[in-house]
Amino acid sequence: MSRARTLLRGQAHSWELPDETVETAVLLLSELVTNAHRQARTSPGREISIRCVAEGPALRVEVSDAGDEMPRLRQAAETDESGRGLALVSALADWWGAHRRPCGIGKTVWFELDLLEADGVEGPDGAQRVQNVGEIREVRAVAEETR
Repeated sequence: MSRARTLLRGQAHSWELPDETVETAVLLLSELVTNAHRQARTSPGREISIRCVAEGPALRVEVSDAGDEMPRLRQAAETDESGRGLALVSALADWWGAHRRPCGIGKTVWFELDLLEADGVEGPDGAQRVQNVGEIREVRAVAEETR
């Protein structure tokens, strides 16, 4: 997971995205990758792929895995040690969602952060449009490491 955070941070800085946006994206990416490792329950050697796109007014980060269970937002009790990841994504992202992968295996969970607001620009007129696509691949760690 640290590799995914490092790669996202480097790519986002090369796109000259605002530091606040980058730190939020890294935090939310970490939550989604952690969920993929814990929930996907796929065999070792399977990949968790991460795709980051800064295009137009938003930074979109997608985490795909081979697990069949769709994510669901839940209320974690104060004493729960987990279960707050999607609540954090919901609170900090401008948009988020999940869909089944077109190949029929697994799912993609994604979030978007508004780049125009982060740059202090209120609308598309006069806003610089960032048009970059980067892809980060994180190979699933040995199952024992994440459980």
